[in-house]
Amino acid sequence: MRTSRAAAISVGVALTAVMGAALATPAVAVDPEPAQEPRVAVEYFPEPGGEGRQTEVPVNTPVTSGRSAARSLAPSAETTDGEVGKLSVTGPSADRLDVVIVGDGYTAGQQDAFHTAAASKWADITGIEPYSSYRGLMNVWTVDAVSAESGITGDPTADVTKDTALGSYFWCSETERLICADIDKVASYAAKAPEADLVIVVSHSTKYGGAGYSGLEAEGYPFDGVSTLSSDNAQSSMIAAHEIAHSVGLLADEYTYDSYGTWTGGELPDINSSTFTADRMAANRSKWYRWLGETDPTGGTVGTYEGSSYYPFGIYRPTSNSLMRALNVSEFNLPGREAMIAGFYREANALSSKVGTSSAVLRTSRIQVSRAELTGLAAPELRWYVDGVQAERAQGLTSVLPAALGVRADGRTHTVTVESRDRTDSIRDPLVRAEATERLTWTVKASGRKAPKHH
Repeated sequence: MRTSRAAAISVGVALTAVMGAALATPAVAVDPEPAQEPRVAVEYFPEPGGEGRQTEVPVNTPVTSGRSAARSLAPSAETTDGEVGKLSVTGPSADRLDVVIVGDGYTAGQQDAFHTAAASKWADITGIEPYSSYRGLMNVWTVDAVSAESGITGDPTADVTKDTALGSYFWCSETERLICADIDKVASYAAKAPEADLVIVVSHSTKYGGAGYSGLEAEGYPFDGVSTLSSDNAQSSMIAAHEIAHSVGLLADEYTYDSYGTWTGGELPDINSSTFTADRMAANRSKWYRWLGETDPTGGTVGTYEGSSYYPFGIYRPTSNSLMRALNVSEFNLPGREAMIAGFYREANALSSKVGTSSAVLRTSRIQVSRAELTGLAAPELRWYVDGVQAERAQGLTSVLPAALGVRADGRTHTVTVESRDRTDSIRDPLVRAEATERLTWTVKASGRKAPKHH
């Protein structure tokens, strides 16, 4: 669930004490009301391939889940607890969307199994477009979290308790397939990796389950989303693919609740939900009108299908089904795919250079740039310009000399610009096309000898 739909964490603490007059009447002690646990809205999928549901859960793991307040078996100095690994590091964190995967329910001797599970889950996620084509815009880190016991609470039955590093447990909020974790503990481990933007908790279990927390940045955490999923269940990977789409693509849920009835409000801000039918959408040139009638990877064609953003009536979605509606399809629809690509470019830079742009360079100084490795849907293109005029012979080059581009030794100041364009057919909105176009510009001092005077 994306931030705008996440309920804020409400912390209500009511302490009541009746104090007598000091040194006069003995104080009458009144038992304080128990403090309410902080709670946050999460999304989960009760059945493999099914539609999502929402509820509120504790931010931290209750002691009653089986995890002791103090770890019964602290990891020894010989363990890898807190060790950071590089699953897929494609560039500096400043230019990438950083995903951190932390394991729970893995003992000191099972960390290799965690690494295998993390790699497998990430491969599942990046087997889906547009994750697949744009994986070069992401860094993926692993963090070892050594648990005292193997497995997690609630597996295989509700009465099973485990002492684990992150306090993961099934039967969260009395819902069997909902895996919750202690978010404070998750944050402490994720902080060991560079600049976590999104966090995935891989819980050691073969049982299907997971959850998606969103809006955590607004609550003071350094990342927005946390996805939990079971490590050895093939269908659980889809949960994280769906949840990341809320945070990165700003996509709304396309499933509905019968109890919500008919939407009677105005147009929605959501990219993939609208109150407009196809005719009105086309007439207004709004939302996904550019995709109407196109054959969609989810099957069928893009149109306006009633039922989205939890309301079965009065709100429309782009396709009959998609990954934002149910987990029985591993595809985003075309408008959703475009939104994801826009999100990747909002979060990361495909174009970078170690040659700083804040200081002037000489016409004989080499300028080198690097571009994230993008594949499949992406169609990268590099163009160079001198004073706004394209140097056509340099198209596609990643290393140039300003002099070779045409900067003359005329004593004047010039500009050299490199532009990276993503020409993928998966983008139709000019605003998204602009998001997927990046530029770097250098000032070039073209010093040279003065021309001799003619008499």
